[in-house]
Amino acid sequence: MARTRAVDALERSGVEFAVHTYEISGDHGETFGEAVAEALGVGPERVFKTLVAEADGEPLVAIVPVTGTLSLKALARTVGAKRAVMADPAVAERLTGYVVGGISPFAHRRRLPVVADESVRGHDRVFVSGGRRGLQVEVSPDDLLTLTGAVTAPVAG
Repeated sequence: MARTRAVDALERSGVEFAVHTYEISGDHGETFGEAVAEALGVGPERVFKTLVAEADGEPLVAIVPVTGTLSLKALARTVGAKRAVMADPAVAERLTGYVVGGISPFAHRRRLPVVADESVRGHDRVFVSGGRRGLQVEVSPDDLLTLTGAVTAPVAG
């Protein structure tokens, strides 16, 4: 099994999860998430990306489906901030300890508030980054929300 802080944290938690590796060739740009879903053989609505943003200067994590985008206005509203922006990639990497493109919602270097799009609850199992590119973990939405301490809200655009 691939070893990352995220996988280790999931093992320690005792929740049921599965590790999936994949390979994607070429640059897929905006459709990278859909390419991941295709490589895994699952519907793209079940694959979620982990993004780092800042709301009124405070870092937080958003989990949204790869088929959508993060609504920064909705995110700000959810956390009671005036404004939200995407974090600089170097800041995201420093805060989470993961490389952009492989940021997992689990086991960040620094505990950050997490907001997950409410659509996560519409699935029995979802896929999120396992802590590096080419690695996804499959978990139940309840376990994802519990382990990350996430709140749910309509933050996907």
